[in-house]
Amino acid sequence: MFASLSPLHPISLLYPPLLPFSPPLQMVNQIQMGWFSRGFLIILITLVLGDGFIENGIASSVTYDSKALVIDGQRRILFSGSIHYPRSTPDVWPEIIRKSKEGGLDVIETYVFWNYHEPERGQYYFEGRFDLVKFIKVVQEAGLYVHLRIGPYACAEWNYGKQWRSFIITKIVNLMKDENLLRPQGGPIILGAGNTSNLWNIENEYGNVEWAYGIGGALYVKWAASTAVAPKYYCSLGDVQPRRCTLILLFLSFGSAIPFRPVEDLAFSVARFFETGGTFQNYYMYFGGTNFGRTAGGPLIATSYDYDAPIDEYGFFRQPKWNHLKDLHKSIKLCEKYLVNSDPNYISFGTNLEGHVYNDSAGCAAFLANTDHTSDANISFNGNAYFLPAWSVSILPDCKTVVFNTAKVVSQKTLGDSSHEPKVSSQFSLATSPWKWYHEKVGTSDNYSFTAPDLLEQINTTKDASDYLWYSTSINVDEVIAPKEQKEVYIHIKSLGHAALLFVNKALAGFGYGNHDDASFAIDQLITLNQGNNSLEILSLMIGLQNYGPWFDIAPAGIYSVIVNGFMEYMQDKSSGDWTYQVGTDGEYLELNKLKQENSPLWASGTNLPINRSLIWYKTSFTAPEGTGPLALNLSSMGKGQAWVNGESIGRYWPSYLSPATGCSESCDYRGPYDSNKCLKACGQPAQTLYHVPRSWVNPGQNVLVLHEELGGDPSKITVLTKTGQEICAQVSEIDPLQVGSWKPSTVSKPMSPSIELSCEQGWHIVSVGFASFGTPKGQCGKFSHGTCNADGVLPIVQKACLGLVSCSVTVSSLKFEDPCPGVTKSLVVEALCSE
Repeated sequence: MFASLSPLHPISLLYPPLLPFSPPLQMVNQIQMGWFSRGFLIILITLVLGDGFIENGIASSVTYDSKALVIDGQRRILFSGSIHYPRSTPDVWPEIIRKSKEGGLDVIETYVFWNYHEPERGQYYFEGRFDLVKFIKVVQEAGLYVHLRIGPYACAEWNYGKQWRSFIITKIVNLMKDENLLRPQGGPIILGAGNTSNLWNIENEYGNVEWAYGIGGALYVKWAASTAVAPKYYCSLGDVQPRRCTLILLFLSFGSAIPFRPVEDLAFSVARFFETGGTFQNYYMYFGGTNFGRTAGGPLIATSYDYDAPIDEYGFFRQPKWNHLKDLHKSIKLCEKYLVNSDPNYISFGTNLEGHVYNDSAGCAAFLANTDHTSDANISFNGNAYFLPAWSVSILPDCKTVVFNTAKVVSQKTLGDSSHEPKVSSQFSLATSPWKWYHEKVGTSDNYSFTAPDLLEQINTTKDASDYLWYSTSINVDEVIAPKEQKEVYIHIKSLGHAALLFVNKALAGFGYGNHDDASFAIDQLITLNQGNNSLEILSLMIGLQNYGPWFDIAPAGIYSVIVNGFMEYMQDKSSGDWTYQVGTDGEYLELNKLKQENSPLWASGTNLPINRSLIWYKTSFTAPEGTGPLALNLSSMGKGQAWVNGESIGRYWPSYLSPATGCSESCDYRGPYDSNKCLKACGQPAQTLYHVPRSWVNPGQNVLVLHEELGGDPSKITVLTKTGQEICAQVSEIDPLQVGSWKPSTVSKPMSPSIELSCEQGWHIVSVGFASFGTPKGQCGKFSHGTCNADGVLPIVQKACLGLVSCSVTVSSLKFEDPCPGVTKSLVVEALCSE
């Protein structure tokens, strides 16, 4: 069984209109289909690439049987994580992959982003962030496998872009083959390319949109199935049933609250999948990264692709998620020999209480589950008593000892929601040189404009060369108007998306926008006109092309209706008639975002910085904070636009678009089925205010920041942040399970105690321990206090064990500390600070 789990959702689409080829018969040996997340169709195709390959005299192979993937003759339990190479920079790839391996992953999954690899038909680009071969080699050097999803279309909240679909499979196969990256060549790719024993994923998520294509969709699925040899269907992940799957969207969009998924629920879902026979599971995403440039899909997908993943957007551990899942992976791997070689025996312990036991001649492993949403329970299994919190799974690798419970989070936690919390960050004013600016011209230019009848659809007009399309016309008022007076009329504009600025006689008169769920909108505005001719200009804005859904590839955008009424009882339908158009803005044609224009005389300067102006470009220089870690720009003082650092686009920003004021809660109950609206934070706030600047994009000296502001903001308030430390804490009780890594088979006779384990990011160490208590401490991380039962001298003991170290471990036992209250279950709590 295969799985792909969200915070996290598996995506990569090929709809019938996007599939211009049938796989050549000589290439098709076997196709297997799996329903990923609510029946999303995946086709795993095996390619015949000749006589195969021999490495050191031994043939490497990847096959699949009824239980698991079989790599070089061995069935394997595999944990996979999605990491998209263009959403980070090559200098941080090794560190992200290292952390993924340390977290227990075996496989790195990525799409192939063809709209950037082939921007023009037959012209290929595999450099910088798009160096796919280099990325795969980094994974290989770390000793991990690769699942390569070739597309040619990747949903992944990625901008739709231009797609050339001929010979894509052949191109990618040959590229991987030439670099010896296929598993039969000794390479890391186990899913994606190979000879007769490798599987290639060329389709995904089709089941969710098949209905929209009517008979065409049904015929496409039938064709896919007809090319398979013994086709099989697999579930990606369920809530609790191995063949029932739940799609979870957690990505971030402008104007929406921030979704998150508690690690207790995430671990529960993973454990349930393996409990009921799963053997291959993928996290979408394990590291999300950043939608640099205009790569974010749409509509209105934010620049941050953090995804609430175990590794955050900046490459830091998200705790306790990363550590709790790491322990989960270790626990399941302890059961691997039983899971891949036997079928589970189901046991019912009562309503919503069950177990699955895997036996072989050498022993057994067991999973005990409580699927109730509210009630904890005590059960008896094999003569022993076990406590099962609601909505949890306990894992027993020897059918006796609980080494992990999904609801018991004993891993360290990181304080704060952001990678750049004030207590552990340095924040600097940005500008070290005066700001300069350029006022964008309103309307079209003779050099770049054209005239066409009626209103044009935006995407077909811009070909995605720019977010912007100018619509220009005029309104003539024949009515005699007294001197210095104006005529008030109403204008009604309808758009299919995504946003638009309205200008009348070159002055801003209105702004309208949609949202992620419905990008269409209307502008109904009272405007004033002069006698005679009045200019009417609309700047239509795209915020990422649609990347998912039925017929997404032909989904229209832009202005489709303009009606003016209100004078002399006359209505003008401006939807028909000639309009003048311009793709892109004046500043884009002048390439103001490029470094070559840094000293251009086009930039104005002065003592009075113009703020809160629409359609204005800003430029300044700044010195990056010392250090080697990533930076963040705080753009909360700006309205909407795009930003560049040293000519590199850090993406779109829109902090003036606030999320709904309601729907969030301070805490989220992990128990019960999860959906994307269950756990939300930052209601009434911008979806994103901090924007990632990779350290490799900045220089030791001066750096150039350019902003294209569309609505109006104050650039003088922009700050740059760098993370200088991390506040961590942990709480473990005497009755919690042992750390998974310390578990040994039952031959060990000496009883062992659980422990608190603390660790810092690479390059940091524990510089202070601010609080430590053994007894019955109260509160939560960052706000702990001593309880009525409290041992003396705990803080010095912990300080001695941890200060100056990258990591430390402290046993939670009355033998380590004095026993302040015999007969009472006690906990150890520690709060510490990691820094350079």
